[in-house]
Order: sequence, then structure tokens, then C-alpha cells
Amino acid sequence: MRTGRLDLRHLTIDDVGKLVELNADDGVMQYLAWEPPTREQIVHEVSDLITAAEANPGHGRFIAEGADGRFVGWFSLTVGAAGPAAPELGYRLRREAWGRGLATEGSRALIDHAFINLGAESVTAQTMFVNTASRRVMEKSGMRHAKTFHVHVDDPLPGTEHGEVWYEITRDEWLTASMRR
Repeated sequence: MRTGRLDLRHLTIDDVGKLVELNADDGVMQYLAWEPPTREQIVHEVSDLITAAEANPGHGRFIAEGADGRFVGWFSLTVGAAGPAAPELGYRLRREAWGRGLATEGSRALIDHAFINLGAESVTAQTMFVNTASRRVMEKSGMRHAKTFHVHVDDPLPGTEHGEVWYEITRDEWLTASMRR
């Protein structure tokens, strides 16, 4: 997939080093409640993601590269809890890519892909309530806040007390927004 400034391609085992580097940035991992995975764990995760993408064509983790071929981060469109008709959007970008609209651009491309090519009925995403940058990406991508919920964790991150937020865009909402673009 291509956008104005990004090339999105399926993840391969050759991307492990890029993911290790991305996950080593404390700022990137700020709102994630786990230690950065080891290289070995990432190799295992990448293998699992490739297998899942093969089982669900059109879904998966997509590596984002800029026009210059440099690694920007990743986006994902995975089968959600409600099944393939309601995939879940995710993204993680290098700090150097923040604040340039790239997260919104990649997210919109995957949302469009979900509705046009996968026949999705809705696309969802979630983040911590306090992760205002990620929430803004979801909103600028056409998603709306659907609910706030709380999860119990033994070693909570700062801001956990405010909960998690769930965003969604339905096919009808997407069609209406697409007509305005």
C-alpha cells in the first residue's frame, strides 16, 4: 500500500532489528505496560504475526517506510475480538516521525483498506486515556470515542487510573467521511 508519504508493506523476519530498535525507545514505549521485548521474543512475535497474516489475508502488521526508504514504524490491522468484520488498528512510530501527520496518514490508509478490500463493518482501536497524541490520531483518522474502561494491573503505569479508551469507526461513518474528503 502507498500513501502520499508512506510505503506500507507486510512485516518480514528481516524487520526484527528495526522492531528491536523501535521498542528500545522509552518514549515510544511510554504507554505500554510491559518491558521492551528481547530480540528473541520479537523473532517469535514476528513469526506469529506472519502466520496470522497468512491465515487472514489483508490483515497483519505493516512496516512503514518513508519515500527515502527509511523505517518510520509500523501499523497493524488485526482480527479483533469481534472477528474479521471488526479489525483492530494499531501503530507505533519512531520518535522522529511524531508530529508530522504520518500516524494519521497510515491509519487512514489501513481504515480505507479495511472497508474497501476486507469488507469490514467497523474498525476499532484502543489506548490509555492519558495518551492524548494517540487519541488525536484516532480522531483525525475519523474514529470516535466509543467507551472508556478500566483494567486491573498489578504494576500500573502512571495514568492507568484514568482508564483505557476504545475508539471506533463504522462502515456508515467511514462512507459519510469519505464523501467529505
